[in-house]
Amino acid sequence: MCDLFESLGPDAATLLDGFTTKHLAAHLLLRERDPIAAPCLVLPGPPARFAERRTAAMVDRRDFDWLIARLRAGPPVGFFRLHWVRDFPSLNEFFVHHEDVRRANGLGPREDLAPDLEVALWRNVQRGSRFLSRRLRGTGLAIGWSGTPQRITVRAGVESAELSGTPGELLLYLFGRQGAARVSVLGSPNAVAAVQNTRFGM
Repeated sequence: MCDLFESLGPDAATLLDGFTTKHLAAHLLLRERDPIAAPCLVLPGPPARFAERRTAAMVDRRDFDWLIARLRAGPPVGFFRLHWVRDFPSLNEFFVHHEDVRRANGLGPREDLAPDLEVALWRNVQRGSRFLSRRLRGTGLAIGWSGTPQRITVRAGVESAELSGTPGELLLYLFGRQGAARVSVLGSPNAVAAVQNTRFGM
């Protein structure tokens, strides 16, 4: 991801409204290195606005190369170096934001993901799908890894839809990047419409 940042520069677009690559680099660094503002990134209202101000201050005060160097060095000793954190929330964060940059700049999905990364992403789809689809009402939901027999039922329902795709694409869909994710939505018309009209994500 740091290589991608360097190749595109600080002013490239992302899929996040109002975020350039420099904003995104600052956001990722704040998450790992600011113990006061980091928890506010996932909270609504005043905490979220506080985190936005801290991010904006970092963008204003720090050079893009400095942000990338710090990000490339990894998190300091502490919470974000825990194995579970690196495998689950941090993997999700970096994978999704990497694709936010790629797809906003016409690069498309990566075709060369390592098999162990695909497995890790599928594991995270399984772990997070119920929470990330919590706003879905009145229909069931299944998720399938296309080209494999891997399939999970996330929510039961009289009518049901199934998301089908590779693990990375499914993760993008679940994190609210429906317009960018290459995922098929199959099922009854009502269930498909319910899924397509639901805001997934955090």
